[in-house]
Amino acid sequence: MDNRIGIWLLGVGKLIRITARAKINLTLDVLGTLPDGYHEVATVMQALDFHDTLEIRGGTYGLTLSSNSKAIPLGDDNLVFKAFEHLIKYAGPGRGVHIHIRKNIPMAAGLGGGSSNAAAALVGLNRFWELGLTTDALMEIGSHIGADVPFFIMGKTALGTGKGDKLIPLSSPPTMGVVLVKPHFGVSTAQVYKMFDSLSYVPEPRTGLMIEAINNKSIKNIAANLGNALEQVTASLHPQIHQIKRMLTQAGALGVQMSGSGPTVFALTESKNKAEELARHLNKDSMTVLVTETVLE
Repeated sequence: MDNRIGIWLLGVGKLIRITARAKINLTLDVLGTLPDGYHEVATVMQALDFHDTLEIRGGTYGLTLSSNSKAIPLGDDNLVFKAFEHLIKYAGPGRGVHIHIRKNIPMAAGLGGGSSNAAAALVGLNRFWELGLTTDALMEIGSHIGADVPFFIMGKTALGTGKGDKLIPLSSPPTMGVVLVKPHFGVSTAQVYKMFDSLSYVPEPRTGLMIEAINNKSIKNIAANLGNALEQVTASLHPQIHQIKRMLTQAGALGVQMSGSGPTVFALTESKNKAEELARHLNKDSMTVLVTETVLE
């Protein structure tokens, strides 16, 4: 059984609780534009222990959502609704569930929170309705919801190509401490990619070097080969990205980089204890600081 899932049989019915992990991009190379207008990427994604939690219970009809966060949409613009709409085709009409989203992952942060919730809903509903869909089948369904969704079903460490949805599992790197720093503003991924297309200089790809570092189990080399082609764009819009990177480097991080299209910046350390120590020295004004670690499950 997927160890992200807990199943309880209650007096009023079944409850499934499933973790929805955040991720960071250890590398993000933008290689060009695909015929459908999306960008072709090569990215190494790493799952984190930091997560949201979804609780799935029986409902009367259709899907109802609730959350501890007032910031997330609870209508059909939430990706969890799209996951429900895909799986109800397998479950048959007349089914009803209620899903509560216990939100911890910041929104519009480059950590994949919305896609992670959709992936957790697919995995959880598959178990709740006992549909028997394979992981590969769920990943294929997830690819129609969002490019990152298949990764959150697979988890661990993976190379993503195409739109980021064609995945190859990678060997697990050593467990690393991670400090996440989220400034108090969001970023439009579409705007960042649009601005990227007008750049005269594109950074050299880093993904091949990162895979080599992971295979060698070297935290030092992993930290040395971080790379994100979108970082220069987001930092041009929000110079605070540069300030956060300098702050983390001066505090003793092994490596520092923005994740995804931003604006979250992460720092790698040798352990979670080291990450907690580093975080204690940060000026936390106008930003959220979170400490976590990479996961191998």
